[in-house]
Amino acid sequence: MKWWTRTALWRCALYFLITVTGMTTAAYFSVRMPGVSFHGTPASLTAQDTALRAQLAQHVAMLAGTIGERNAGKLRMLNAAVTYISNAFRQSGFAVTRQEFTYAGLALGNLVAELPGTTRPAEIIVVGAHYDTVCGTPGADDNASGVAALLALADRCATQRYARTLRFVAFVNEEPPFYQTEDMGSLVYATNCAAQHADIQAMLCLEMLGYYSDAPDSQRFPEGTGWLLRRVLPTTGNFIGFTANARSLRLLRRCVRVFRTHAQIPSEGAVLPEFLSGMSDNWSFWQAGYPALMITDTAMFRNPHYHESSDMPATLNYDAMTRVTRGVETIIAELATNNDEQ
Repeated sequence: MKWWTRTALWRCALYFLITVTGMTTAAYFSVRMPGVSFHGTPASLTAQDTALRAQLAQHVAMLAGTIGERNAGKLRMLNAAVTYISNAFRQSGFAVTRQEFTYAGLALGNLVAELPGTTRPAEIIVVGAHYDTVCGTPGADDNASGVAALLALADRCATQRYARTLRFVAFVNEEPPFYQTEDMGSLVYATNCAAQHADIQAMLCLEMLGYYSDAPDSQRFPEGTGWLLRRVLPTTGNFIGFTANARSLRLLRRCVRVFRTHAQIPSEGAVLPEFLSGMSDNWSFWQAGYPALMITDTAMFRNPHYHESSDMPATLNYDAMTRVTRGVETIIAELATNNDEQ
């Protein structure tokens, strides 16, 4: 082999090694979060937790069992979900505002329950989840699980007082064909907030919170990224994920730290490219310039029932959902009460 050929090969190998090392290092720091993820056997649910578990299961059973598929193509069922969610907010003591807009002559809407802040009411924390489903699925995990947590959190926060204003929002039209279009309910909402110069400090998107597995290799990764992400993230799908874009890193780190301080369920946080980290309503708030993150069981990268007719209430882990909801409650209290920090 000629010396210059050998030199060129060594140079290519060196460039490859530097590239792989750089990507691995970047991946490591994108998932390096404060606190320690929970490990071991969690304590048994308390009486209060058991009541929360029953509340979550009841909401999922109604939305994904009794009502079932709910979208603009199944308008009667979509409206049944609107009635159920609105009544649940009202039973918790909220006045419900419907932000209505029209699609193809149909009146659709986002549902908003607001708890005014005491000392900094102009500063707003939004907690949101979409209540529609993709065609052909009852949507227990996607996204009755998120709506169930939204309603339970609103109920638990309703009797508290926070410095900042809390808004609990149930969004319509997250699923295709509306996803990332001007008719996506959360984009309508976030755009309107920006037009009104609303001071949204943070948005928490509750997107699929109910599916967990202790089986080896039950956690999958996007095609083309598995070789890298498997080195920095768990391959067992028993954790709840927090993900955001780089602009929301401060919010992401803060939320993961608080969650890990209180919650008895494994958790992972990551800054990922927006085509992965912006797969739900948090994307809409990024478009409007607001910090936002998604809390998720990672959807199609774990749940075999994703967007299938088999996405039924019985497939969910309600103990894990309860622990996640309790953890998110502590995040809400932190964001609505304390000043921003690293």
